[in-house]
Amino acid sequence: MTTLLRTAAQLHARARAGRRAVVMTMGALHEGHATVVRTAREIAGPDGEVVVTVFVNPLQFGEGEDLDRYPRTLDADLKVAAEAGADVVFAPSVDEVYPGGEPQVRVSAGPMGARLEGASRPGHFDGVLTVVAKLLHLTRPDVALYGQKDAQQLALIRRMVRDLNFGIEIVGVPTVREADGLALSSRNRYLSPQERRTALSLSAALFAGRDRHAAQEALRARAREVPATHARAEALSALGESRAAADTHAVAKATPGSPAAIRAAARLVLDEAARLDPPLELDYLALVDPSDFTEITDIEDGHTGEAVLAVAARVGTTRLIDNLPLTFGAAS
Repeated sequence: MTTLLRTAAQLHARARAGRRAVVMTMGALHEGHATVVRTAREIAGPDGEVVVTVFVNPLQFGEGEDLDRYPRTLDADLKVAAEAGADVVFAPSVDEVYPGGEPQVRVSAGPMGARLEGASRPGHFDGVLTVVAKLLHLTRPDVALYGQKDAQQLALIRRMVRDLNFGIEIVGVPTVREADGLALSSRNRYLSPQERRTALSLSAALFAGRDRHAAQEALRARAREVPATHARAEALSALGESRAAADTHAVAKATPGSPAAIRAAARLVLDEAARLDPPLELDYLALVDPSDFTEITDIEDGHTGEAVLAVAARVGTTRLIDNLPLTFGAAS
């Protein structure tokens, strides 16, 4: 049975055996949250404890954002959490988390917190990291899990935990999507049927960029597998096999996937969505290094390792974000 607790004192009074895994949410739980909770259950094991926090954090909402209309569905959240395997739902009041009112001392997100989402929502990540730090102290977990849909948030939490020596393991859980590709989000409920059709362009754009990247990586892999490509191309040309020779030349010159080509493939989908009714209003499209969320530029065609293709846009009055992780092959 899942227990609802309102204070940290109640949570601290519980007997602990095994690892405590915490999943932080702002409520309005859906299958994406449930997937994170199930992952937490697997990590904690039968002897451990899974705690789901439900707290709508006022510090991370800017002026004109949707704090007042953000859905609050605690009874339904309890059911979702219980079915996913949570032992405790910790739903503190604002006074419990911020007993003296808004804190004068806060966590600064630093330069990474001013990029992409941070540029669009100044101060947002300071509010996020402050409440995450507070909730980590209040819940005292061994491991905390977060969805990769909020990739920049996850990267900042990892950096905070490392830089400030929290001694807590941070686990990212892959994004959960609906059958049509739309990333699950509590804000999806705001979309009308027409707005939802437009919103599908976010994931479609990411998939287009991913497909372009995959094609480039495949071409580069072929180049590594055929060391005598130039000689083969010349031989094919001598035999009159012009098309085969051209393909072989392309393989020989293959380099890591071009960031410009990946962004262009995604941007084409987003440009088409801007002409829909209702239109998609793009905030940003970026291909970034997940360690610091700086843009991978076109002069860095030799980039290897992890990358994140991220997008944010508004459809009607609803702002949505999405991203896909990409991996650039090792240099040959």
